Amino acid sequence: MTRKRFKRGDHVSWDSEAGRVRDRITRVITTAIRFKGHTVHASKDELQYEIKSDATDHIAMHKGAALRKLAE
Repeated sequence: MTRKRFKRGDHVSWDSEAGRVRDRITRVITTAIRFKGHTVHASKDELQYEIKSDATDHIAMHKGAALRKLAE
């Protein structure tokens, strides 16, 4: 199975409860960390991405499978 890989600065979109959101990746997570009171399980094979919303400055964490890269 091919996994989606993104890098810091990539502009991506993802589905939220409010609809499609546009975000920019601010950090690539490769180890388990605490985020907003929860453990994010990440590894070098299963990356997680910290993303900052373009519209609200909200910060979220997502797996690559939830993200779609946008053209710059």
